[in-house]
Amino acid sequence: MTNSINDDIIERVRTSNDIVEVISQYVALKRTGSNFVGICPFHNEKTPSFSVSPSKQIYHCFGCGEGGDVISFKMKINNLSFTEAIKSLADRAGIVIEEKINKKDIELEQRKEKMFEINREAANYFYKNLNSNINALSYLKDRQIFRETIKLFGLGYSSNNWDEMYKYLTQKGYKESDIEQTGLIIKKRGKDGYYDRFRNRIMFPIVNLKGKVIGFGGRVLDLSKPKYLNSPESLIFYKGKNLFGANLVNKYSDKKKVLLVEGYMDVLSLFNNGINYGVASLGTALTSEQARSIKRYGEDVFICYDSDEAGIKAANRAIDIFKKEKINAKVILLPIGKDPDDFIKQNGKEKFEMLFDSALSYIDFKIYMYKRKFNLERLEDKILFSKSVAELLKTLNSPIEIDAYIKRISGETGISEEAIKREVMGETINIGSKATLKDKYINNNNRNNKDKIIPVKLVLEPADLLAEKSLIKIMLKDRKNFGKIKSYLMPNDFIDDECRELARIIYDIYNNEDHINAISENDLIEPLENINGIDMGKIKEILEMNINISLDEKNKAIEDLIETVKYSKLKIRRKEIAEEIHNIDSKKGKDEGDVERFKRLCLELAEIDKELKLHQ
Repeated sequence: MTNSINDDIIERVRTSNDIVEVISQYVALKRTGSNFVGICPFHNEKTPSFSVSPSKQIYHCFGCGEGGDVISFKMKINNLSFTEAIKSLADRAGIVIEEKINKKDIELEQRKEKMFEINREAANYFYKNLNSNINALSYLKDRQIFRETIKLFGLGYSSNNWDEMYKYLTQKGYKESDIEQTGLIIKKRGKDGYYDRFRNRIMFPIVNLKGKVIGFGGRVLDLSKPKYLNSPESLIFYKGKNLFGANLVNKYSDKKKVLLVEGYMDVLSLFNNGINYGVASLGTALTSEQARSIKRYGEDVFICYDSDEAGIKAANRAIDIFKKEKINAKVILLPIGKDPDDFIKQNGKEKFEMLFDSALSYIDFKIYMYKRKFNLERLEDKILFSKSVAELLKTLNSPIEIDAYIKRISGETGISEEAIKREVMGETINIGSKATLKDKYINNNNRNNKDKIIPVKLVLEPADLLAEKSLIKIMLKDRKNFGKIKSYLMPNDFIDDECRELARIIYDIYNNEDHINAISENDLIEPLENINGIDMGKIKEILEMNINISLDEKNKAIEDLIETVKYSKLKIRRKEIAEEIHNIDSKKGKDEGDVERFKRLCLELAEIDKELKLHQ
C-alpha cells in the first residue's frame, strides 16, 4: 500500500526507537567500547562482524555489507515494506500515525481484509468439521499427529460435498465474487453457480507472520489425485514468498537453526516430536525469496528432503539456490525410502537431531551427487568425476580445504594428487605437440589477446563435450553463427543433457524472434531452473566460457566443432546398435521379427561405419 506519512512523523518514529533495543530483540549484542557487536542475522557467520552504533543509531555488517538505521533493520529482519516498518515501530513507541491514503489504496486494502476475513471463517469451519469427522480424526491418529499439534496448526477437514463451503460462506453473507478471489470456490464452466475447491481433504491453514490465514493446503484421505492441493495465488497469497510453519517457527524456535522439509506432514511430525524449527515450501520448488526468508529463522540452515530420487534432485536445486543467495546450507541425507515424517516417528527426536552432525556441506553434497552420476568402477567415469570435482574445488578460497579434498578424491579414484591439483589450479598439461580439437579453440582469460587462439589442453574433458559447449557459446554470441550451426545440427543432436536443453531454448528464441542479435544469460537461466536433473553449475560453466576466434578462422572452427559433435553421435549410435545385435545374436529361440531386426541393424551398422570413415 502506498501511504504518505509526514516526514516529521517518520523522524519521530526513528528517534523514538533506540536501535540497540530494537536489534537486541533479534540479535544477542555485546558491548565493545562505544559500540555493540553480534552475529549478523542476515548471513551465516561464526565470528561476530555485525556492529551497532548507539551514538549514530546505525548498524553495519562488515561481513555481508548490510547496514542502515532502525527502520531499514525492521524492514529487512521482518520482510516489511517501509510503511509497514514505520507502523510497527510507531506502535512500539506509542506514536499515532495519521496517513493520507488514496482511494485505490483504500479499496485494495479493503479487498485484502475481506479475503483475510473469509479465510479465517473458512479455517474455523474446517476445524469444526475435523473435530466432528471420525474418518479424518482417525487418519491423523494413524499418522501419529497429536491433538495439541492439530490445535497448534489449526488443522481442519473439508467434507466430500461439492458445495458445502460455498453454502456456508454465502449464508454468512459473503459475496460469491469475494469468496472466489480467495480460491475457496470455483465458478462452473459454462454454467451458473460455484463448487468447492477443497473436498474430502485434511486442511492445512497457511498463516503469515501477522497470524492471518492467507491460503490453504489440502491432502486427500484416499488415493485420489492430486495428493496435495493448494489455494491459487491471490492478492494475499504468494507461494514463492511464503513458507508453511514460518509463523510458528518465528514464535517458538530459539533461532539457532532452521530446517527446510518438503511437505506439510513433515513439519507437523517435527513439531509433534518437539522440533519447532521446521518449515516447508508451498507445493513448489524453493525460490530465492523463500531462501532469504528462511535464513531469518535460524543461524544454521539445513535441508532435509525425502530420500527418493525426486527428493535428492530437489535438495540439489535447493542448495544451489542457497549458494546463490550466499547462505551456507547443509543437506541431511535420510536412509533410503525414508522421509522426515517416517524417520522421526520411528526413531524419535534424539536420533533425528543426531543427523545434523553428519549433514553435508555444499561441496560434500555436490561430490555425493557426482558419485551418483558416475560409475567409479570405470576409468572413464573416474576421470570425469575427478574433473567435475576439480571444477567444484575452484570455488573454494581455502588452500587447506582444497588440499584435503584433493587427497580424498585421489584416494577414492586412484588418480594422483598432483594431476587433480593441476586440474584445480588450471595448469597446462602438455601431452604432445599435436594440437587437438579439445585445445584448439579455448581462449584463456587474457583480455589483451581477444583475437588470438590460445591452446589450452584440457585433457580430462572429452572432445565431444567441449565441442558442444563451444557451439552453444558461439551461438549465443551471434545470430549468424546460429544460422550456420542450425544447417547441420538440431537440439537433439547435442548429447550432453545441459547442452541439449540450452540448445532447445536458443533455437526457440532465435526461431521466434526476427530482430534479436544475441541472447542474454537471463533468457536461459529461468526456464532451466525448473527442469529436473539439470546441473546449474555446469550451465554456469558453459555460459562463462571464453571462446575468442579470429574472423579468418571462425568458419573453419565452427565446421570442426560440428564435425566433432556429428562424429560423436555416430559413435554412440554405433555402440547402441552393436549392443542390440549382440543381444539378438545371443538370444535363444529367435523369431522372424528378431531375424528381420538383426538384418536391419547390420545394414545400419555398415552405413554408420562408412560415415565414420569419412569423418576420420
